[in-house]
Amino acid sequence: MAAESTSNTVPPAEVPAASKPAEEEEDLFGSDSEEEDPAVAAERKKNLEEYKAKKAAKGPKPAAKSMVTLEVKPWDDETNLEELEANVRSIEMDGLVWGASKFVDIGYGIKKLQINIVVEDEKVSTDELQAQIEEFEDHVQSTDVAAMQKI
Repeated sequence: MAAESTSNTVPPAEVPAASKPAEEEEDLFGSDSEEEDPAVAAERKKNLEEYKAKKAAKGPKPAAKSMVTLEVKPWDDETNLEELEANVRSIEMDGLVWGASKFVDIGYGIKKLQINIVVEDEKVSTDELQAQIEEFEDHVQSTDVAAMQKI
């Protein structure tokens, strides 16, 4: 028997066909790079103008407000709470309205001031307000936000 020579060679891989010329290609999303139809562009512009006119006719939105209950804690039971409240209410800011207040027992004869305020969210920062209240170091130990509600 004659030995046949069988080669285990793989035919060379075919080279993929050249890709389309650049002007014929579409982008990944399948849209062509042609200009938009002028009629469609005019319709979009008209719709946008109608939307802006409708929005302007409604007028400005009312200011976002929050009702906040602050707790102001005194140093001890000998702190004059009326002076404490007067100092707190002396703070004035645009967008800040002081509301009702009361003294709440903490324990061991110590009471804290619980006071309601209404603030415009854009104008008044509760963190800044608390910092201003805590500047009354003779009367105020600390402040806390007990409750906050959007109005």
